[in-house]
Amino acid sequence: MESRINQEMPKNKAINLLPLEEFNASTAGRVLRWATGTFRVIVIVTEMVVMAAFLSRFWLDAQNSALNNSIKAKSAQILAQADLEKQFRGTQAKLSIFNKIAQSNKTSSLIEKITSSVPGTVTLSRISLTRGAIEVRGSSLSDYDISRLVVNLQGAPFKSAELGQVGSSEKNTGEIDFVINIKY
Repeated sequence: MESRINQEMPKNKAINLLPLEEFNASTAGRVLRWATGTFRVIVIVTEMVVMAAFLSRFWLDAQNSALNNSIKAKSAQILAQADLEKQFRGTQAKLSIFNKIAQSNKTSSLIEKITSSVPGTVTLSRISLTRGAIEVRGSSLSDYDISRLVVNLQGAPFKSAELGQVGSSEKNTGEIDFVINIKY
C-alpha cells in the first residue's frame, strides 16, 4: 500500500491559491496590488528621511558645539572689557555734568550782563532763555530808559538786541511794558 500512496502523491509541487490572471483581472486585486506597491514606496521614502535626519544630527551637533565655543569666547572678551566700559561710562557722565555746569556758568554770565545794563527806573519781570536767544520782559516809567537798556545790550557778548512789544501797563498806570529779544 505504501507504494501506491507514493505513486498517487506528486512530489514538491507548489500550489498557488491566487492565480495571477484572475487576480489582476478583478478590481479588488488591482487595488490590492497598487496599495502594496504604494505602501512599499512610502516605507522606503520614510526610511530615507529618517536616515537623512539621523545623519544630519552629526552636522547639527558640530554646529551647536562651534556656536557654544564662540559664545564662550565672546563672553570672555566682554568680561575682559567690562572695566574699560565702566571707566568710559564714568568719563561720559563726568563730561555731561561738566557741560551742564559750563552751560550754567555761561547762562549766569549772560544774566549778569543783562542785569548790569538795566537803568534805575526799569524793572525786569521775566528773563526767558532758549538756545541762542533770550527774551527779557519788564516795565519802566520812561521810554528813554527802555531805549538806553536796548543800546546797552547791543554790545558784547550779544549779537543783537531788538525791542519787541511795547505798550502801556495794565497793572500800573504810567508805566510802559516792553519785551526785548536778544540773540547771543
